[in-house]
Order: sequence, then structure tokens, then C-alpha cells
Amino acid sequence: MKNKHIGTCFDDFLQEEGLLATAEATAVKRVIAYQIEKEMEERHISKSALARMMQTSRSSLDRLLDPENASVTLLTMESAALALGRKLKVQLA
Repeated sequence: MKNKHIGTCFDDFLQEEGLLATAEATAVKRVIAYQIEKEMEERHISKSALARMMQTSRSSLDRLLDPENASVTLLTMESAALALGRKLKVQLA
């Protein structure tokens, strides 16, 4: 039996399997979490300090920075960005 996915791109495979939206959302969330962590490192801001700046709990910030946790809201990401003096930019491409 010939494999129908040979020669296709990975995005096509994920789309056919119904996994593309989840994979892309997870990737975007990981990138944002990475950027927040880098900004915290550069500014020498601890997790506790950033949580205070965001007026949230440390556990909420931990969920935001956890690359495996995709259930973080845009509001939480925006709050972190604003606390760091940045803006969150989301757009359709």
C-alpha cells in the first residue's frame, strides 16, 4: 500500500489529521513564552516580581511560561507584555 503522505508537506498532513490549528497555537504560545522569559532575563526580573507587576499569582505566570500549557488566554499574555513595557501583537496572516 502506497503512503498517501509521501511528498506532501507536514502542514498538509497535520491539516488532514485535524491537528494543524492545535500545532500552530502551541507553537505561537511557546514563542511568546520564550520571548517573555528572555525579556525577564535581560531586565533581571524574577517570576515573583513579574507576577506582582501583572497583578496576578506566581502560579498564573508559571502557566504562561510553561511551553506545554496551551490554555493561556490572550489577556494573560497581554498583561505580561504590558508589565514588561511591550505590546502583544496578534494578526491573521
